[in-house]
Amino acid sequence: MTWIRPLAAHAERPCTLVVCRGCCCGDPRKNPGTDHAGQLARLREAAAASGGRLAVRTSDCLGPCAQANVIVVQPTTEARRRGARAAWFGWALDDTATDEVIAWAEAGGPGIVPLPATLDLHRIDPPAPAATRNGAGKTKAGTARRGGGRRGR
Repeated sequence: MTWIRPLAAHAERPCTLVVCRGCCCGDPRKNPGTDHAGQLARLREAAAASGGRLAVRTSDCLGPCAQANVIVVQPTTEARRRGARAAWFGWALDDTATDEVIAWAEAGGPGIVPLPATLDLHRIDPPAPAATRNGAGKTKAGTARRGGGRRGR
């Protein structure tokens, strides 16, 4: 007999890296000098070696295409309870940026450890929520967004 363990209603979530791999992020035509597959493999290797303290997910498109490659570091459940919010990073195109994201996430990420100054240079604003966009993929400020907004949600 196979026993299936039920999921906990409020499972604790580890620090999670959400890696954009949509229309621009991860595209060698946009950033040909970047090892996109290697970057994702390194992030996944770090998660596998973390003993469950770090997770990696991919997203079809997170929105800020002009700032590719985009990585979002989501706080742990405990840090979120204390008010921590996700940190968005753009232009994560080289090993140094990837190393800094991994090191900060492994140390605990948002709400647990301060953001290193070097990683702060990659920090970007998240795109406007869908409720603030008007038709044709434009935000209220009138900035066109490629593809009309977020996909893969």
